[in-house]
Amino acid sequence: MKELFFDYDPADSLVDSEAIAVFLADAYDTGDAAFIAEAMAVVARAKIHIDAAAEAQRPSSCS
Repeated sequence: MKELFFDYDPADSLVDSEAIAVFLADAYDTGDAAFIAEAMAVVARAKIHIDAAAEAQRPSSCS
């Protein structure tokens, strides 16, 4: 039997500042420095996605 693996990036679930705050709070609650560092990397990717989505929705300044 073959196992199916799917790519999942938790950064895709962090769509606003409230979700990011909860995610980081949970990471800090663990007290695990490596886990916190990984959570911060996930947040950085999420912010890139959020900024890119916001940029794509802005009207073009070219006329």
